[in-house]
Amino acid sequence: MIRRRSAALAAAAACGLAAAASVTPAEARIERFAVLIGNNAGEKGEVELRYAEDDASKMYDVLKDLGGFPPANLVLLRSEGADTVRRTLITMNDRVRAAISSPDTDVLYLVYYSGHADANALHLGPTPLSLTEFEQLVRGSAASARLLIVDSCRSGALTRVKGGTSAPPFVIKLDQRLAGQGMVTLTSSSGNEDAQESDELKGSFFTHALVSGLLGTADADRDGAVSLEEAYRHAYESTLRATSRTWAGAQHPTFRYDLRGQGKLVLTELPVHASLRGVLRFPAGRAYLVMRDSSEGAVVAEVGASDATRTVSLRPGRYFVRGRGPDFLLEGSVDAGAGQTMDVGDERLSRVMFARLVRKGGGVRGVAHGPAAGYQLRTPLVPGDSLCHGGFVGYGIELQHLGVASRLSACRSAFQNEHVTASDDELGLDVRLSRSWDLPVISLGVGVDVGLAVLRQQFETAGRAPDRHGLAGAFGVDAGVNIDLPEGFYLGVEAAAQTYVFKQQRAGSDEGEVGPAVAMRLRVGVGMSL
Repeated sequence: MIRRRSAALAAAAACGLAAAASVTPAEARIERFAVLIGNNAGEKGEVELRYAEDDASKMYDVLKDLGGFPPANLVLLRSEGADTVRRTLITMNDRVRAAISSPDTDVLYLVYYSGHADANALHLGPTPLSLTEFEQLVRGSAASARLLIVDSCRSGALTRVKGGTSAPPFVIKLDQRLAGQGMVTLTSSSGNEDAQESDELKGSFFTHALVSGLLGTADADRDGAVSLEEAYRHAYESTLRATSRTWAGAQHPTFRYDLRGQGKLVLTELPVHASLRGVLRFPAGRAYLVMRDSSEGAVVAEVGASDATRTVSLRPGRYFVRGRGPDFLLEGSVDAGAGQTMDVGDERLSRVMFARLVRKGGGVRGVAHGPAAGYQLRTPLVPGDSLCHGGFVGYGIELQHLGVASRLSACRSAFQNEHVTASDDELGLDVRLSRSWDLPVISLGVGVDVGLAVLRQQFETAGRAPDRHGLAGAFGVDAGVNIDLPEGFYLGVEAAAQTYVFKQQRAGSDEGEVGPAVAMRLRVGVGMSL
């Protein structure tokens, strides 16, 4: 119902002003101004954010590089309080008023905020700035078009109380000069939701999606320009998709518009800056993250698996690319050269299984796990016995610095002389703690294991020889190697030296004593990382 009402209002606004737009004078010179505000600190008792100030810096960079915002018209505020923010907005309003007084000049004015907030105020450290005052400072600007973007908890109060909606976006119409007279408000969350940050993205979901879109992935019509409508649609869908998998749940960006006119408002133009930028082009069907310099660098862009546009425009330099497959990652470094387009195919990247990624602290997941099964061979526990052949099944968990695996095993050995034939069975359960190191093709590991085994001995003889049963404790050290196979599988080989402690009986005697026996064990199997 809300969506239909909003769409009807948009259509009415566009149709009602079509005639006025048709007599619009020739395109005016467009001046662009922006204030970018980021503050990690909130009120007393609020957890300090990690990436709000970095998000503001990312917006600053993309507007300067691709949005046509001159550095002299851009102000970046990091860790500033309410008084500084208020003074800056007032000063910028004065500059906007002076600019628009020039003949044939339109002004686009963009204000962005990332940080703590509630339904009533921005929390700029210990100093609050009411949402009402904040919005009025932007709305009161003389700019032809004003764009307010707020990435914070419950920021949807800015749109909700004035009839906004969290429904998916529709076409936003602006006039051909710029935006006529009007204002658009975009928020990262609805009025009762928390805005979420991501350690993997090193930023908020919403700003990350918005910046990625402005770098090119939101260019749905592929005309080389990212419009306001395209940027919001991409940010909405990407934020909703990404946060639907988080513990906090789906986060719904919202919008509110109050515009007169038609046409589209372009936020970034890619071909205009092509000679100064590098372009990375990605194959379809897989999601990619692009980090500056290395895997530990800032995330500068993302191409979603379902994004129709597969290119991003970047500053020239070295980047680390990570593509996500069903059970592996593709990783590698690429160079983006000015004026060049590079195809980032699978052949440029190295395949990394999830267990390796966990051990190197890749950030995509904190744990890898999966089953394993295979063949087991153990040397005799008592003199004269044969090798103990059998198998094992198990399940392992890989953390960043430690692996834990539990295995259930069984094997049988035999003994024979001129008087008796015996079979020895072992059913064991052990737990292994290990540490692994990854090489290009294989992973090496060392570990310790402890376990418990049930031993049974059966005899075939002309005399009297009842079956024997007993328990044994076992502990040992081991070393192993895993070789990656396709589709998430691996081949594992593990050798261990073990000490068994159990009650041993001599032939022809019912008496026995507890003692140790040393054995070597070899396991060869296939596992899967889930």
